[in-house]
Amino acid sequence: MATNGSFASPVANADYPASFDDGPEGILTQLYRGVNGYSLVITTFLLLVAYDQFKYLWNKGSIAGPAWKMPFIGPFLSSVNPKMDEYKAKWNSGELSCVSVFHKFVVMASSRDMARKVFNSPDFVKPCVVDVAQKLLRPTNWVFLDGRAHIDYRKGLNGLFTRQALETYLPGQEEVYEKYFARFVEISQNEHNGKPVPFMPMFRELMCAVSCRTFAGHYMSDAAVKKIADDYYKITAALELVNFPIIIPFTRTWYGKKASDMVLNEFSICAAKSKARMKAGGDITCIMDGWIKSMLDSEKYREQIAKGTTVDDSEKPAMLLRVFSDFEIAQTLFTFLFASQDATSSACTWLFQLMADRPEILDRVREENLAVRNGDKFQNFSMDILDKLPYTKAVVKETLRYRPPVIMVPYVVKKSFPMTDSYTAPQGSMVIPTVWPALHDPEAYPRPDYFDPDRWISGDAEKSAKNWLVFGTGPHYCLGQTYAQNNLIAMIGKASMQLDWKHHITPLSEEIQVFATLFPMDHCPLVFSQRD
Repeated sequence: MATNGSFASPVANADYPASFDDGPEGILTQLYRGVNGYSLVITTFLLLVAYDQFKYLWNKGSIAGPAWKMPFIGPFLSSVNPKMDEYKAKWNSGELSCVSVFHKFVVMASSRDMARKVFNSPDFVKPCVVDVAQKLLRPTNWVFLDGRAHIDYRKGLNGLFTRQALETYLPGQEEVYEKYFARFVEISQNEHNGKPVPFMPMFRELMCAVSCRTFAGHYMSDAAVKKIADDYYKITAALELVNFPIIIPFTRTWYGKKASDMVLNEFSICAAKSKARMKAGGDITCIMDGWIKSMLDSEKYREQIAKGTTVDDSEKPAMLLRVFSDFEIAQTLFTFLFASQDATSSACTWLFQLMADRPEILDRVREENLAVRNGDKFQNFSMDILDKLPYTKAVVKETLRYRPPVIMVPYVVKKSFPMTDSYTAPQGSMVIPTVWPALHDPEAYPRPDYFDPDRWISGDAEKSAKNWLVFGTGPHYCLGQTYAQNNLIAMIGKASMQLDWKHHITPLSEEIQVFATLFPMDHCPLVFSQRD
């Protein structure tokens, strides 16, 4: 067979590129040469978006929530100015629903039973407030303790809220009310010539002053109280549910941090003054005094035991405490202020508005308070008097139900939390039980959107204890709930006897502004006058 001698293999021809020389290494080289900084950034961004979306959908599972997440920030922009109607829509979407903001996946527990399950599951969740809270309240604050450490610390505080202790704080509270009620009249009659002005900011200042006097007595000057009242708004803004997770200069969290530093410094100064006075045998006039007195009594008892001295059991303190530093005391008192300031400010604002709009209810409150004092409207507070005001108490409870000051309580999931048979909240996510649906449940409270104090006297409201979640439930229920209610009962009772006030109703009066707690959108324009 003849062969073609003129044929040359292409492999032998140096001018012919051999395709197999472009092996795997050659392909990667070509790909690398085709990549530039722009395409790398775009590719990385798209991968991160895809991961963020996948993680959200994976965490969401079968519960209600948006079908997709705005990359990275989620509903942050709409949450900067939260709307009550949007919250209600979220709660009505299912007993469990979700959103994802920045890096945080959030599950909302809306039904009564689901909210109670979260409150009563310390093995799976613990209170977390918001990311920046530890920076403002400090990581070592007792509210961030968990398990046995939290229980033991809390036991040492229980004695500060007994009936006997609460009686001790009443004179200081009454002093503040008398001062501010006179100020209300001055604002209305002298500074604004009888024209209505929004009183919500003044109610915030009033409640801050009452809290500071109750917690720190007269160790804190009036100027310091005013400074805290003015700046606390910045702390509230910094601790809103949706915020930047880090502190950036000149943002709300930055201003909130500066304000919290100031509050902690003031309380530390007060703690040092209280220690000196309690060591000198001074009387207890505030919560700080009572707590420090218990510390000193515990220290004295331990010293006697260490010396081998026989001590009668009756002289042993009910709870043995260590002596806390001034800053530790300041941190704890700050959490009391944090828990009370916005909530009581909200309740105070709604109380004055609701009473002005329902004069027949205000008349009954006034009559009850005068009757228990035998007509002497200047008789001082006492626990016995507060115990004999069932209708005034019903008005306060109905206000707290009708417009609950705290509608959501954030918790962080410590480990995977099986909330239902079909859904488990992932570790590290935030779970937020809400109390509004339980407090507006028509089965527990017929006509829930109607303000009716009598439901607590002649109705069945007291039977719906499982729905009464105003102060939470479980191991982290509000320690000062009796104090808070007594404070509001005393305030509105005293105001009813000594003041008259009229509400200038606007289209926004019944609209709800959500700013950590709930306030009337128009900030409650009122006119006060002295009652004859």
